[in-house]
Amino acid sequence: MIFNQLLVNGIIAGSIYSLIASGFSLIYSANRFVHFAHGTVAAAGAYMLYTLFTLWGVPFYIAAISTIIGTALLGIFIFGGIYRTLQKRKSSVIILMIASLGILILLENTLLLTFGGDVKTIGFLEVVKGTEIFGAIITPLQQVIVGVSVISFAALWIFVKYTKQGKIMRAVADNLELAKINGINTKKVQYIGFGIGSALAGLAGVLIALEQNVNPTMGTGLMLKGFTGAIIGGITSLPGAVLGSYLLGIIENFGIWYLPSGYKDAIAFVLLLLFLLVRPQGILGIKKGVRQ
Repeated sequence: MIFNQLLVNGIIAGSIYSLIASGFSLIYSANRFVHFAHGTVAAAGAYMLYTLFTLWGVPFYIAAISTIIGTALLGIFIFGGIYRTLQKRKSSVIILMIASLGILILLENTLLLTFGGDVKTIGFLEVVKGTEIFGAIITPLQQVIVGVSVISFAALWIFVKYTKQGKIMRAVADNLELAKINGINTKKVQYIGFGIGSALAGLAGVLIALEQNVNPTMGTGLMLKGFTGAIIGGITSLPGAVLGSYLLGIIENFGIWYLPSGYKDAIAFVLLLLFLLVRPQGILGIKKGVRQ
């Protein structure tokens, strides 16, 4: 019974992590640097939903869609206003990564200044009794989280695999310089990557806000989990990022079977370090030398 419950809890957590990780993968594949502020964009999305729905009384579904669009625009603004400016100045990848940490701190402090340090709740869905599946309890909201995540991954996979723009994004992810030589507008691809990746973060923010309390520093934790999931599965592979995130969620929940719940972040750190040391390309990632 406990095993099944922990497995279900891991799948639910992995569904959230994988939305963040797949956004990480898209942004990294198109830009070749790590956007550490990505998790804070998800936190901003949670606060957008809180503002629109709870404070302003906008109907929930309109507020949720507006939040996803708003985070997409936030991601595009961050890229165009900061990263693109640095790229024009020929800044190195290290400078871009440092800038991303600065953006993370700036966004967190902006949320703290605007909304205060106390936790916020959305209160859209009432707490109801969950459904028992093979001895594990899963609430209707948790079922929605898993279902929405799976549908999002399927839609994203179809877009990347079968649409013209998706194939262009894959070409840029595979070899940026060769894509430039062949006349592909790589800057457009970078903007699209940031827009879609940030929209996925916004969707994660909406789902998190429905299930959990919202606080200004939640983005740092989301960044850690999403980045770890992407590294485990392979940051340049969308299926890998999703697989790695579900593995992280499951391992975390089984880990706290033996350890206090406060060790969840420590488990993620240990997994991140292990994969960086042993298999930095991830489970489904490809070594650079092999691709060449």
